[in-house]
Amino acid sequence: MARSGNTKVLIVDDQPVFSIGLSSLIEGLNKLTVVGTATNITDALRIAEKANPHLVITEINLGSENGMDLIKKLKSMNHEIIILILSVRNERFYSERLLRLGVRGYIMKNAQASEITEAISTVLNGKIYLSENERERIFQAMTEESSRRTKDWTVSVHKLSNRELQVFSLIGKGYGTIEIASMYNLSNKTIDTHKEHLKLKLHCSSSQELRQMAVEWSNNSGDR
Repeated sequence: MARSGNTKVLIVDDQPVFSIGLSSLIEGLNKLTVVGTATNITDALRIAEKANPHLVITEINLGSENGMDLIKKLKSMNHEIIILILSVRNERFYSERLLRLGVRGYIMKNAQASEITEAISTVLNGKIYLSENERERIFQAMTEESSRRTKDWTVSVHKLSNRELQVFSLIGKGYGTIEIASMYNLSNKTIDTHKEHLKLKLHCSSSQELRQMAVEWSNNSGDR
């Protein structure tokens, strides 16, 4: 484990019997101490405020309450708190969303004890823990999304007006607003307006992203 002193752990689960078993597992690990267990959000926040745990292991299925609400509140109390999800819910439907909320790991309750201890060790050492299948699924999804995004903007280029395509091509060749305006005997303001239209149509968040797209388009289309 990364910490030199005892690591304080809070367990949140609406099944007290499960919390007892998990507490026993954790107390058997080196330098980990369970400072409390809770079955609902109110009790979990009360214990967290008093005990200031380093790690919270929580179910997201807390009866009538939603564990995601607990995560948000814990992070608002202490953004450095480490949160590990141990849930009956399938990770493939929740892991990405929860990682965006600041969770450091997700493991399902049908995992072996050795996998749970590995997950705890991993998140305490500053890393993300997901099952091998889930890591592969997310990587595949990211790759496909990147491919779709590239395809989408290149398709959008074909929908540009003739003037917009001319401006886009010149941006890709390294020309600036003043040079492009001079070429077409237009005002700088008009060229800047074309650039804003290009950013909207190509879903660019910045002028730098527009330039990168234009350079890629110029290189791949043979427009030199």
